[in-house]
Amino acid sequence: MKPKTLFCEFSQYVALNICGMLGLSCYILADTFFVSKGVGAEGLAALNLAIPIYSFVHGIGLMLGMGGATKYSIFMGQGQCRQANRCFWAMLSLAAGFAAAFMAAGLFLAEPIARLLKADGEVFGMTKTYLQVILLFSPAFIMNEILICFVRNDGSPKLSMAAMLAGSLANILFDYLLIFPMGMGILGAVLATGFAPVIGMGILSRHWTSGKSHIRMGKLSFSPELAAAALGLPYLITEVASGLVMIVFNLLILRLKGNIGVAAYGVVANLSLVVASVYAGIAQGSQPIISRAYGQGDGSGGKKALAYGAVTALALSGMIYLVFFIWAEGIVGIFNSGHSMDLQQIAEGGLKLYFTAMPFAGANVVLSAYFAAVEQALPAQAVSLSRGFLIIIPMALLLSFALGMDGIWLSCPVTEFLVSVMGLKYLTKGQFFSSFFTGRNKKTR
Repeated sequence: MKPKTLFCEFSQYVALNICGMLGLSCYILADTFFVSKGVGAEGLAALNLAIPIYSFVHGIGLMLGMGGATKYSIFMGQGQCRQANRCFWAMLSLAAGFAAAFMAAGLFLAEPIARLLKADGEVFGMTKTYLQVILLFSPAFIMNEILICFVRNDGSPKLSMAAMLAGSLANILFDYLLIFPMGMGILGAVLATGFAPVIGMGILSRHWTSGKSHIRMGKLSFSPELAAAALGLPYLITEVASGLVMIVFNLLILRLKGNIGVAAYGVVANLSLVVASVYAGIAQGSQPIISRAYGQGDGSGGKKALAYGAVTALALSGMIYLVFFIWAEGIVGIFNSGHSMDLQQIAEGGLKLYFTAMPFAGANVVLSAYFAAVEQALPAQAVSLSRGFLIIIPMALLLSFALGMDGIWLSCPVTEFLVSVMGLKYLTKGQFFSSFFTGRNKKTR
């Protein structure tokens, strides 16, 4: 593959995926904005307490989608179409089991989970409502993620992007209609979020009706291709860890600043989801190219795609941080409909400290995705676990004790820096490059 052709393909996949993932992140950001306007600080606190459960559901969808689609690309690169097709149906089999478990939790465990998250007073009722509806919509969230990943890796990145954007735009529209004209409050916000993946799946179905799909009819089964889900574990770890970190941060902030502190953290946390979606777009856009190159034994193509991804992540990190630093007051003000001085001050300081992690976080996401794309699950999981909770949770406990709220904000950049050092050490050991750039070539001769 010529360098120019590779760069153009990389640019197309990454640009489309960043746009799509930004749209997808608007699920929660739109809720944050409309809840802050229509329900106030209590609604914002309830939303932030409940969002970690969405991270669990979303993480399962990403694990099955990215893991299965990665193996699908590898099989297709090797010309093994039958095994590639079985990957899709194996992931749907796992999805059915996870969806049933989440729905059962929504029906019977929403109240205990809300209490476990330390929701109280008026915040408790809203937290319970959000949890229950999110869990009942879990089949749609999981299935949508799987279809997005497989359709993208099956040669239709534009359709995947269109589905993500359409779902997000619908979410914003429903947020407005259900919260304001219909006065449904937090219930309206979570229903709008649940409707979005349903619309996305409707658009993705065009991949099959257009005749462009290489995925054929099959049946749900527990075939050996179920193991492909392991390649998506870094994505699950990232999402689950994000949820766990939010829970820990919420508990620490409740002790330091109460519900108003949790509401302020909600602003920062939801903006971080948007930034994370940019990195996810780079990683997911690079993955089909790296996995195909890995399957074909094309070492130089894999190296170039990794380098393009790292440079893109670093460049975007610098630009986004400048925006947050210069316009922190105005950005926080958008979500501070009650004009709370405490919320404004806490969130502004948080934006400027928390997001110094961005360059390191971007590099870590790209590295983890690279390791997964070339079937090196161990280093991928090590990077994801370390940045997800093995380092950040102890760091948050330690720094919050020493520095209060500033310590909570700084725990993220300190963690991402340490993990990036570890990730680069994995990368420069040579064993991963040698397996990709020599071992794969031997297999294809």
